[in-house]
Amino acid sequence: MSFLSILYAILFYAATILLVAGLGRKIAQYARTPAPLKIPTMPAPTTQTGVVLRVATEVVFFRQLFKSNKWIWLFGWMFHMGLFLVLARHLRYFTEPVWAWVVLIQPFGKYAAFAMVAGLAGLWGRRILVERIRYISAPSDHLMLALLLGIGLSGMSMTFVSHVDIVGLKAFLLGLMRFDWSHSLPSDALLLIHLLLVAILMIIFPISKLLHAPGVFFSPTLNQVDNAREKRHLAPWAAGLDADRAE
Repeated sequence: MSFLSILYAILFYAATILLVAGLGRKIAQYARTPAPLKIPTMPAPTTQTGVVLRVATEVVFFRQLFKSNKWIWLFGWMFHMGLFLVLARHLRYFTEPVWAWVVLIQPFGKYAAFAMVAGLAGLWGRRILVERIRYISAPSDHLMLALLLGIGLSGMSMTFVSHVDIVGLKAFLLGLMRFDWSHSLPSDALLLIHLLLVAILMIIFPISKLLHAPGVFFSPTLNQVDNAREKRHLAPWAAGLDADRAE
């Protein structure tokens, strides 16, 4: 294995550890955060099944954003759905043999990159052109969008402009998963840039605003049942205080 391959192997091992540990820590923090009040956004479902359906429609279709602003919804949905298909398509590099459904979505994932990049461009344009959004946008917001756009454009360039050694790349990635360092990473410049940007994204993900991805599942305005009249809401941490007060 070449020195460059060893360097990228170490980088991705470190990025994976930071991503998994950081996400696990934040998710545990979200799960432990008390919700002392019953605050579901109305109209809210009155059953747990309704809550599951509500969260699912919010995650897949961005229902509240659609009601709020159609243009932002369009760009946001294009980016997220495009990203989902692109990530699903990339599973072919980590599975052998490749799963049948991953083979089927290859053409869709290939062209979904255009929707992903167009959505990102629209969201970035909003932060620049809309005065009230520009006022509250921090440099980190622009850098995050630039990072995502760089990943998308470099990936598209490898697909439609300058092809790379896919066989060699897959052998390298499968080797990393099996702790087998006998395969070298192809030295194509576009591939190295793309992988470097992906590693940076993995490292900063647990400390960025992208944490809204797991955070949406813990939002009390979405995941609470509207049963305040039927059942008293008592946070677990308050149960002891409530019992002492009753005595």
